[in-house]
Amino acid sequence: MTDLRGRLTDGAYAAGWSAVKRLPEPVAVRLGQTIADLAWKRRGERVRRLESNYARVVPDATPERLAELSRAGMRSYLRYWMESFRLPAWSPERVRTGFDPEGLHNLTDGLASGRGVILALPHLGNWDLAGAWVTTKLETRFTTVAERLKPETLYDRFVAYREGLGMEVLPHSGGSAFGTLARRLRDGGLVCLVADRDLSASGVEVKFFGDAARMPAGPALLAQQTGALLLPVTLWYDDSPTMRGRVHPPIEVPETGTKAEKTSVMTQVLADAFATGIADHPEDWHMLQRLWLADLDPAKDPEKNTGSGQAVAADPEKGTP
Repeated sequence: MTDLRGRLTDGAYAAGWSAVKRLPEPVAVRLGQTIADLAWKRRGERVRRLESNYARVVPDATPERLAELSRAGMRSYLRYWMESFRLPAWSPERVRTGFDPEGLHNLTDGLASGRGVILALPHLGNWDLAGAWVTTKLETRFTTVAERLKPETLYDRFVAYREGLGMEVLPHSGGSAFGTLARRLRDGGLVCLVADRDLSASGVEVKFFGDAARMPAGPALLAQQTGALLLPVTLWYDDSPTMRGRVHPPIEVPETGTKAEKTSVMTQVLADAFATGIADHPEDWHMLQRLWLADLDPAKDPEKNTGSGQAVAADPEKGTP
């Protein structure tokens, strides 16, 4: 049954990349909204979890407001998928006009300094589009990490998709991935990591919208070991076809404290930057899983030992190149 489910999942993604990218953009937009509305009306587990997460982000929201947010959130989530399926067919000009970030100098100045740059993002907007924009508009290749999905053919499909957008994709394999990322940064390169969810034992506990959650240690550890700049990035949609975003100022490495203390401080600052962007645009935060520690039931939750699959949390002393 597991193998059959895996083949069906892989087939669905294959069909999406094959068929959706051929649709005219207005048709793809309407299709995404239709699918989102149908999923929202069914109120399955993922939709209910999304709404529960929004209740923490907007604690004074009425049930009606939360319903509005979850519907908008599902539409935003399907916009992400429709864009992602279509990205391989977008022209370079369409990619260049598809994203408009504020604070871009924080990234370009960092790259010009030769120190290396780590971009850390939450599950906001379309991080694949932002990555394609970096490789197309800025003509800068970067390195990221992908979780090994099941079936293996699905993982290979995602790797091929992102490599086709100009990214170097490493498998999420602990210290080995960390060492490669560190080498790229020491060479003055760019690393991009989705970093708002890590439920593994190595996750750093942070206060997030007033309650405890865990986020990956990897971005802060990489910055400490390599001297690279750590820049939070937040993304959002408005009513236009262009996605918006902000490259936040660098997170400084504390001058005092142990490695663990510095990592904790930096990860909390990162979480606060994420929270700012999510609070401003909650409907564009695609967190359809459990995140806060209070929401986890270790006896029942199959996600209890899984991480985001994006931000490596390995200790540099266990994975140095």
